[in-house]
Amino acid sequence: MTRVIDVISQMRSLDGTFPKREQWVADFVLSNLERVSRLTQSEIAEAADVSVATVNRFCQTLGCEGFRDFNIRLAQSVAVSLQYLGGPSRTDSESDQLVTQVFGALVDSLNLARSQLDSAALEQATLILAEANRLSFIGVGGGSANVAREGANRFFRLGIPAEAHADGYFQRMLASTLSGGDVVLAISASGQPAELLDSVAIARQYGAKTIGLTRTGAPLARAVDVAIEIDIPEDQDIYKPSASRLVFIAIIDVLAAGTARRRPERVKEYLRRIRTSLVSLSRDTGPRPIGD
Repeated sequence: MTRVIDVISQMRSLDGTFPKREQWVADFVLSNLERVSRLTQSEIAEAADVSVATVNRFCQTLGCEGFRDFNIRLAQSVAVSLQYLGGPSRTDSESDQLVTQVFGALVDSLNLARSQLDSAALEQATLILAEANRLSFIGVGGGSANVAREGANRFFRLGIPAEAHADGYFQRMLASTLSGGDVVLAISASGQPAELLDSVAIARQYGAKTIGLTRTGAPLARAVDVAIEIDIPEDQDIYKPSASRLVFIAIIDVLAAGTARRRPERVKEYLRRIRTSLVSLSRDTGPRPIGD
């Protein structure tokens, strides 16, 4: 039996194809998503005007083992899905209102993160980064993986061989090739992905230093040598991008700037070389972002 991941989608896909009385159960459940997971099998049967056996058959038709399995999966699905279901969609927002909303949330998140950052942890992290022979940024999922790529993009300019990887299988293999003098910087908003925790453990086993950028008190924070911890609540507006992603990028910039100041002559030479290599492309010798 295929494991049911999204009970709500499963009910919708089968809507109209259930046997008659099971369809009554489906109609009742879909119309009462917010409260149905708190009802007993008998209460659902009574409300849908069917027998308890019909409710059980309905659960099995969906691919669940029985009512208890259905109830657990429905509760999990509803907890995530209600914020995306029902209610009018706001389409009348003016551009300036959206700018104020998104930028305001970002400014608030940056100020909150600034108040939470531990200067001792930042100092310790920059000391490690400034002496790195090789620097590997790892993250999984869209946000953390993108921050990891931005980290590698920032640090290779400082003359530190830097790379970023989002594939958990590859991260494990990479970690097993590291040794003393190498550094892993693991990034995760939740701090829970097993891929990151395993890779960090493997890297530490072979002598590499590990730094974590993650949620306060997360498993990743406890697994690394140095943890940079912040606790940024996600906005309830599902249409807005996650501000924590941009906060993480700002912290990467802080680490890069701190690292650069610990090796100023080497960094200035690398930045000079990079900028010189680009002059022939733009023919602009004035101040410009390195790498556009």
